[in-house]
Amino acid sequence: MYVTETHEQVRDMARQFADEVIRPVAVDLDRDERFPGEIFEQMGDLGLFGIGVPEALGGPGFDTLAYALVMEELSRGYASVADQCGLVELISTLLVRHGTAEQQAQWLKPVMSAKTKVAYCLTEAEAGSDLSGLRTTADRDGAGWKLNGGKIWIHNAPVADIGFVLARTDKNAGHRGMSIFIVDLNAKGVERGPKEHKMGQRASQVGALNFSDVMLPPEALLGEEGRGFHMMMSVLDKGRVGIGSLAVGIGQAGLEAALDYAQQRKQFNAKIADFQGVQWLLADMAKDIEAARLLVQSAAVKIDRGENATKACSMAKCFAGDMAVARTADAVQIFGGSGYIRGFEVERLYRDAKITQIYEGTNQIQRMIIARELVKHGARG
Repeated sequence: MYVTETHEQVRDMARQFADEVIRPVAVDLDRDERFPGEIFEQMGDLGLFGIGVPEALGGPGFDTLAYALVMEELSRGYASVADQCGLVELISTLLVRHGTAEQQAQWLKPVMSAKTKVAYCLTEAEAGSDLSGLRTTADRDGAGWKLNGGKIWIHNAPVADIGFVLARTDKNAGHRGMSIFIVDLNAKGVERGPKEHKMGQRASQVGALNFSDVMLPPEALLGEEGRGFHMMMSVLDKGRVGIGSLAVGIGQAGLEAALDYAQQRKQFNAKIADFQGVQWLLADMAKDIEAARLLVQSAAVKIDRGENATKACSMAKCFAGDMAVARTADAVQIFGGSGYIRGFEVERLYRDAKITQIYEGTNQIQRMIIARELVKHGARG
């Protein structure tokens, strides 16, 4: 429907990389909760980071649909690896849209090559879905700024070199009083919390960051002062396409594993794939994965056409996340007792799927956004 020959070539490259490099080590990465820096450097060499960065700025210059295809294939290998691709895409998109020429020259190449590790720093104890509770502040200090506050559940916090930090620069201006700063996370006054031990996507490093009188130069400010909230929100449509694609990849991996197992496992002198109950589980998995994939691709194309894609992106992320949880549960069911045992792929996929209903805006928030867009633009808007 939307996929061109170029898209197919990009997808096939990501699929081959997932099969040959990611999948063979996914069990070990999940068990050891290890940051796979060597894999990310290979991805940087292949141009799998910063997929939408224009060629003029050193990127591959692909569209959002290509990004969605890559995310699905990487996630089919292991969602923690795809998660890193999504993080870099958000950061590089912020730099392309809002960075100065100097900031782009300084950061885009090392970030896309995985030489510089990044963190996207929004969430706080009182500011998750509701960023109006943001308490981190950046106060003027001479020509620069002084950063104070803390962030939790930050992807890459234990290992990142720089963080893109949302902070209040005007305490009385609500959403219009927030700004984004590029912060050296090895600077004086930055303290990292311990790595969190998570249910799933265990190779994705998550932790807290605390800032105590961290001095920032004037050039640390990204974009306009007071526009940080709007800048962060502006990349979330693309981010939700990414998470939707990641969820589709998890579901696809579950379907492939379940189908293969059902054709091998025998009960009552027959393959369990011959039993109608198992066939219906497989059919429901396949149809919902395809529906989620098409929702994601449709949302990606809307972004690429410059259309209002907010409702489509929320629908895609919400449906795909719910699908991934429900259909990896079906994969576990097909495996029976084996599916409940550590070391079987479907057990990991079930754990990995859950976070897709939570991050990049919970699925309850997505439903609120969908309803708001319906009220604003109508049933056909």
